[in-house]
Amino acid sequence: MGRTRQPASAAASEPAAQDRRFVTALARGLELLRCFRPQDRWLAHQELVRRSGLPHATVSRLSFTLASLGYLRHRAASGEYALSPAVLALGFSVLTNFEIGRIARPLMERLAERTQSAVSLGVRHEASMVYVAHCRSTARLILGLDVGTRLPLAETAMGRALWCSATPGLRALVGEKLQAQDPARWPQRLAGLQRAEADYARRGYAGSESEWESEIAAIGVGIDIGDGREPLALTIGGPAARLQGALLHEEFAPLLVESGRAIVAAIQAGDWQD
Repeated sequence: MGRTRQPASAAASEPAAQDRRFVTALARGLELLRCFRPQDRWLAHQELVRRSGLPHATVSRLSFTLASLGYLRHRAASGEYALSPAVLALGFSVLTNFEIGRIARPLMERLAERTQSAVSLGVRHEASMVYVAHCRSTARLILGLDVGTRLPLAETAMGRALWCSATPGLRALVGEKLQAQDPARWPQRLAGLQRAEADYARRGYAGSESEWESEIAAIGVGIDIGDGREPLALTIGGPAARLQGALLHEEFAPLLVESGRAIVAAIQAGDWQD
């Protein structure tokens, strides 16, 4: 019989564990996830207690929280737990989204210079969009956003492009999150997303002109790699006073659509493995 593992707070390096910035609850939650080995499918509560070395009550609270957040699956009949795909998504997102950003960057830089605008690549997190790559042109008036920036999904071109490129199942999931986030605003947000769907079907891209911020206009396309993961979104954005009318919709939109297709082709060609 193997020895009981130390709790996360004890297993951590002593200086780190004593630092006031160290969050013991978070460390213990991660330790509970590490209890699952490659050959494990379902683990009973008692086994999680044994492997983690944590008290029964602590494991109960942590497993309930992780299941509520979607990182563990709970089989109520037997009281067992299993890792959910959300845990895998954390690692794959870190590895692959940065690689996708690396491949996309030369194409994004070219698009930024041709349009003298900001070009961004983003992924969904919960009911928001997060930048994973961002390129600025040499224009003086440009968006001051950068990698890691979080944007609302329903009101932005990036979020709408994701929505329009998503499967029906993903749309339903995102819709539930948006509704739970702000029930009163959900009907208005849904109407805006449905208009974006119609626009995307007609012209091949989504837009948000002074709807998120009055001074900002942007257009976006979905980036669907075709391997089952959620689509990303590519956008051109900048001052609404400049990005409007024929310049935005007749000159820049075709360049955006073309760049989106080029990024997908580069990734599917296996360039990210070079």
